[in-house]
Amino acid sequence: MKRRTFVKAAALTPIAAALGGVQAAPSLPKGKAEHCIFIWLGGGMSHIDTFDTKVKGENKAAKKIPGSIYGSVDTAVPGVRFTEHLGRTAQVAERLTVMRTVNHHVIDEHAFATNLVHTGRMISGNVVYPSIGSIIAHERGAADESVPPYILIGYPNVSRGPGFLGTKNGYIYLVDTATGPSGFSRPAHVPEERAAARQRLLEPLMARAPRDSVLSDYEVAQRDALRLAGPKFMGHFDLTREPASLRADYGGEFGQRCLLARRLVQSGVRFVEVSHNLNFMNGTGWDVHNDGIDNQHLLIQELDTALSALIRDLESKKLLDSTLIVVGTEFGRPPEFDGRGGRGHQGTAFSMVLAGGGLRHCGAYGVTDELAKKPVENPVSLPDFHATIHCALGIDPTKELMDGSRPVPITDQGRPVAALFG
Repeated sequence: MKRRTFVKAAALTPIAAALGGVQAAPSLPKGKAEHCIFIWLGGGMSHIDTFDTKVKGENKAAKKIPGSIYGSVDTAVPGVRFTEHLGRTAQVAERLTVMRTVNHHVIDEHAFATNLVHTGRMISGNVVYPSIGSIIAHERGAADESVPPYILIGYPNVSRGPGFLGTKNGYIYLVDTATGPSGFSRPAHVPEERAAARQRLLEPLMARAPRDSVLSDYEVAQRDALRLAGPKFMGHFDLTREPASLRADYGGEFGQRCLLARRLVQSGVRFVEVSHNLNFMNGTGWDVHNDGIDNQHLLIQELDTALSALIRDLESKKLLDSTLIVVGTEFGRPPEFDGRGGRGHQGTAFSMVLAGGGLRHCGAYGVTDELAKKPVENPVSLPDFHATIHCALGIDPTKELMDGSRPVPITDQGRPVAALFG
């Protein structure tokens, strides 16, 4: 198109819209969720062995048969079945929706796919995109000023970071639920008066930082860190304040992380990511190549215990409708088996889960083919998945954020799944 033609068309667009020549964009739903707990299954959860079971296969015989390696059970939603190792979650299936047709077509490599699922975009050579947690922190802030908006329970990574939004929209992280974030407990020999004097000494120096500079971002982050230091904030990480019976209901270390996530959203934290990839109880975590698949059921059972307890606990405290739970992973696994009975990587179709958050749940959304390799009905792109989360939290997924002077929409043309709103 010639430049003159393009300019003329652009100028006439508002007139054409007014005359009906250009259809206005459909209105977006706006959910009422106030918080998000994002459970991350790093390594690639096998959807065909968990939330999208198919005909049973055989992975150890000389002639391997593609399919699920476990039996399945009915859920609380008629016609929806999960693996037999998700029996507790099956009982609360009416409070969740398995998005069975999430898909992407990037190379099935962990780092690329992890970044894609967290940011909704491919890695770029000239921009670092913010993670979904940082976008939500930027748009909504903390629900209580005494806590940060975004906490990561797991290892830090650029895919989970603020990207061009800057340090002030980053996370506070911890890896040990017994101690909380490191560096936030004031040393015993430093009383509050002395800490305040140090802060007053620092203020005139930091005030020299140019506005909108990296140093200015650091000053904001440092100010928040000093504000959070002390027993009030750190008290949220003391799980001994919870009844022993409830702690037992959540299960082991991963379950305690989920319990902590509930305590954090209850305190006003807007977004909490909980990683489930620390202990590798099967030797490989969710990346079940070869013999790593032999004890995959232990991972699924641990997820089942913690996820079902989190849903019930939030509901009992009347927080489920205001808290969106997301279970994410970088890709799924194919129905075929490798040489020793494990599975490779598959991005063409896999499952992620939404629970609570005031959505209209249906147990499962979307249909894959007979071996869960491709979507057959209602495919969900990663931008669509992100848009659904943002809309559930009252955020417009088409809003443009600014990377310097460059506008970047929150999602890459993502459209929320309308069936979950109503």
